[in-house]
Amino acid sequence: MSLPTAATSATMPLRVAIFGSGPSGFYTVEALFKQTRQAVLVDMFDRLPVPFGLVRYGVAPDHQNIKAVIKVYEKLAADARFRFFGNVALGEDLTLDEVLRHYDQVVLTTGCASDKRMGIPEEDASGSYAATDFVAWYNGHPDYRDLQFALDHERVAVVGVGNVAMDVTRILLKDRDQLATSDIENNALAALRQSRVREVVLLGRRGPAQAAFSNKEIREIGELDDVAIDIDSALLENVAVEGLDKDARKNIEYFRELAAAPVSNKAKRVTLRFLTSPIAIVSSQGKVAGLKIERNRLHGQGPDAKASGTGEFETLAVGAVFRSIGYRGVPIPGLPFDDKTGLLPNREGRVLTAVGGEVLPRVYCAGWIKRGPSGLVGSNKPDAAATVAQMLADLDRTPLQANRDVANADVADLLQAKNVRAIGYDDWRRLDELELERGKAKGKVREKFSDLRQIFAALDAATPLA
Repeated sequence: MSLPTAATSATMPLRVAIFGSGPSGFYTVEALFKQTRQAVLVDMFDRLPVPFGLVRYGVAPDHQNIKAVIKVYEKLAADARFRFFGNVALGEDLTLDEVLRHYDQVVLTTGCASDKRMGIPEEDASGSYAATDFVAWYNGHPDYRDLQFALDHERVAVVGVGNVAMDVTRILLKDRDQLATSDIENNALAALRQSRVREVVLLGRRGPAQAAFSNKEIREIGELDDVAIDIDSALLENVAVEGLDKDARKNIEYFRELAAAPVSNKAKRVTLRFLTSPIAIVSSQGKVAGLKIERNRLHGQGPDAKASGTGEFETLAVGAVFRSIGYRGVPIPGLPFDDKTGLLPNREGRVLTAVGGEVLPRVYCAGWIKRGPSGLVGSNKPDAAATVAQMLADLDRTPLQANRDVANADVADLLQAKNVRAIGYDDWRRLDELELERGKAKGKVREKFSDLRQIFAALDAATPLA
């Protein structure tokens, strides 16, 4: 481990601990560094040994242009006021009380790592999966690398019509040789090469005008080699575009192009089924054999239109079901949690003692765990800035170090005393170099270390940075 010593400042610095190293965490760092009111020192923690969270493990491997935002985070990490502590979990390696003894303020940016459930019979049958697990699997997340997915049927269903559902659909059908040059996890690529999936049925509860995916995402699927998109043209009749945002209007235009095109003889296809809701998974010997759906009717127009069931049912013959109906947060030991929303209870980024409770002093949140899983990577930037504004405003009421018991102690010493192997940013830089070298040797952008044992073994054998 190579962690720098705590920095010093001519004026008393605000010492901030951030838990979570994804976009919202780094945008919180950026907002703290940009403000000129108060000198600041930031320590960022992550339970995994490596940084960048959702960008590393959530953004699809064939979307390297989106992952390029990491360059912005690298510049922030190079600042002398910043330190990284990987392989440190809040609630396990450090308690909140211990953290508050070392820092003036704590920011939780842990995101939403779990998924929402459909709440239908047989949802836990073998072959029924959370899209979050599938995404983490093909991205080489250490917690998911050993999962297995039933890809031995020609037809599968994806429930949900957001951008994550688009990623899952695209990865299921995209040419494997094109994926091979990305940073996709090797075990996942090998499994996808053996996949028999030829059709993905995408199910949306409301109509085509209410689809949540961006126009770029659906067109990207339409541009795949040997993949056709089918949509029922009757669903596009009398669709009003007034009141729809730019993406939704473009989607309707694109759907109409698809519906008017000649029937395609391409080998793979995506079938868009709007106005449908999953009712039950049909299982055989504990495995997915089909999905019972109910046809819906739409009430109203525009983004706020509602859907209700018609009492008309149909069973789709599918060999797997991927639910992609939303993310939710995971409780952090020792911290309040709103089980209904799957978020930290908070008021404008100030964490509360309970839902509707009092403000928990000096504890804040930003990103998805604060507002819910919405928006793209960049949406976390103004959200983080808003939380930082509240943090600075609170300094007027709580002087620096007013509650810190060990003002001059370094948390690195506490971790060492607890025998916690914290991974510093220089350690990550060595891993980064090794991953890029491994990828280059195989014609890939990068080959990730997806096994924690590999990560620590690589660090033990790595040559220190010059």
